[in-house]
Amino acid sequence: ARCLDMESRPPKAADEPPPPLVAMHAACLRDNKTAVVPLGEEELHLVAMTSGRNLTNHACFWGYKVPFGLYNSCLTMLNLRCLGIVFDLDETLIVANTTRSFEDRIDSLQRKLSNETDPQRMNGMLAEIKRYQDDRSILKQYIEGDQVYDDGKMYKVQPEIVPPLSDNHQSLTRPVIRLQEKNIILTRINPLIRDTSVLVRLRPAWEDLRSYLIARGRKRFEVYVCTMAERDYALEMWRLLDPDSRLINSVQLSDRMVCVKSGLKKSLLNVFHDGSCHPGMALVIDDRLKVWDEKDQSRVHVVPAFTPYYAPQAEVMVVLDVQ
Repeated sequence: ARCLDMESRPPKAADEPPPPLVAMHAACLRDNKTAVVPLGEEELHLVAMTSGRNLTNHACFWGYKVPFGLYNSCLTMLNLRCLGIVFDLDETLIVANTTRSFEDRIDSLQRKLSNETDPQRMNGMLAEIKRYQDDRSILKQYIEGDQVYDDGKMYKVQPEIVPPLSDNHQSLTRPVIRLQEKNIILTRINPLIRDTSVLVRLRPAWEDLRSYLIARGRKRFEVYVCTMAERDYALEMWRLLDPDSRLINSVQLSDRMVCVKSGLKKSLLNVFHDGSCHPGMALVIDDRLKVWDEKDQSRVHVVPAFTPYYAPQAEVMVVLDVQ
């Protein structure tokens, strides 16, 4: 938005009637309203101010020039002091792996290790491989026996009911294991196909951010998700991140989960396809900037990628700050 201030000229004669601008100024102050002037692709919002000079028949405004439609599309959010926030999923809030992706990452690291000569880098790679192998072992137990042994304890799957997104869908029951102390969740995208099992690591900073977003029962943002992941997977990842649907209720979730096809750019116009928020009034949380349409990149707050296998200690310093 561009700002300006505007004042009316004093009347040339004492008996000259006040200009219409003065009447509008008085009405705005009286009714606690603003005036809107269409200017092609922009609109001018005039906010009536009282003049320090206490002049009669005088109008003083602060003006804000904004893209056309911005105010109307965000009026509800502005009244509630609640704007739009858009989250990416993979490597921003979670990291999820299947048996296949674990094996691919381990194989890739082992090939790099065979060509590495620096002892420090070799130790780092070996530690990373070990972390992948440990989690792959946990996932393997889950796939084969619907239970996991970890630190001497046995954890069995618990059925979690996934409510239908609409009347045209049926509810699902997924077998889930939650290892709370490790921020690990094991789930199955298709409950009938064990090969769709995934081990999910939640970003430690997420719970603090989520608590802030819903603190004292007040929604601070209207939440949306924009991801390049497949839809069923994305819906399950979000369910794990927002298990009680407090950030996005189940009725809204289908519209607020935007999955972008590979090769295309993410776009805030697609996220807010219903006009619920103007792109210029939104905040995006993502670990990558270039996946977004160029005109939306100024709205992206880039966070460090979540890398629990490469640098787990780095997460101690990460804060997902949207305040």
